[in-house]
Amino acid sequence: MMTHVLFAGLSTLDIVYRVAEFPAANTKVAALDQRIYVGGPATNAAIACAHLGGAATLATVAGRHALAGVLRAELAQFSIRLVDLNPEFDGLPAVSSIAVDPAGNRNIVSANAVRIPAAPAEADRSLCAQARLLLVDGHFMSACQAWAAVARACATPVVLDGGSWKSGTEELLKSVDAAICSADFLPPGCASADDVFRFLKNAGVRNVAITRGGEPIRIMSGVTTATVPVPRVDAVDTMGAGDLLHGAYCYFASMGRGFAEALAEAAKIASESCRWPGTREWMRHPIDLSLSHPVERRNGA
Repeated sequence: MMTHVLFAGLSTLDIVYRVAEFPAANTKVAALDQRIYVGGPATNAAIACAHLGGAATLATVAGRHALAGVLRAELAQFSIRLVDLNPEFDGLPAVSSIAVDPAGNRNIVSANAVRIPAAPAEADRSLCAQARLLLVDGHFMSACQAWAAVARACATPVVLDGGSWKSGTEELLKSVDAAICSADFLPPGCASADDVFRFLKNAGVRNVAITRGGEPIRIMSGVTTATVPVPRVDAVDTMGAGDLLHGAYCYFASMGRGFAEALAEAAKIASESCRWPGTREWMRHPIDLSLSHPVERRNGA
């Protein structure tokens, strides 16, 4: 049975060039390949969730610019419902230019959500009440705060995609049940993963995960700490792997998996996606979700 998952945050238009080598200053190289994807943390996560079988809704700024049609078309392809946070916005959407070399290294120039206004957000209480989960990425922060607060009031668990610490994150944490953070997520006064665990626990976040690329994911769930394995693959491109991890986690968690188990299954998806270029090619290939390595638990689990 399809479960309903909400996502709130950034959408971008990603123009990806595959190059033999990165250009030096004041030089030009010919791309080996060029592709355009709809991207952004919340958007990639929603698409991954929908591809796996969830019923996804995305709250983001689309607006009236012609390029917004690319976003709308791709969301329609995955049967994702769009809630436009600023339907009258007629400016250029956020665009990222990404160069990827044969080793999977990337150079990125991106315009994020700072220059795109989101209208004062009123979250849809009905959608929040129907959802099994809400993921927020902290972009369009006032909207993320509003949707998270309403979801919390509706007893809908809120998941934070903690890519980095942003202005307003401390207020947002008041509504967060689970945080999946990158190693770059460092709240004020934090210099290590242990510091982050303590900070988020003190903020009332029960479940915390810290991802470290291809290294095992460190997690804290209540009084239990553990590591979740990340399968090793021959990576071609890691673009969007973290976003896909978050979307897959939301799907598996919405289906009733526990925190560690949902992360373990999501890590398989994210790792397998790195075997293929871009953020969609992995969808064309079957993925074996059987887990070959158990979650290693400590401290009373």
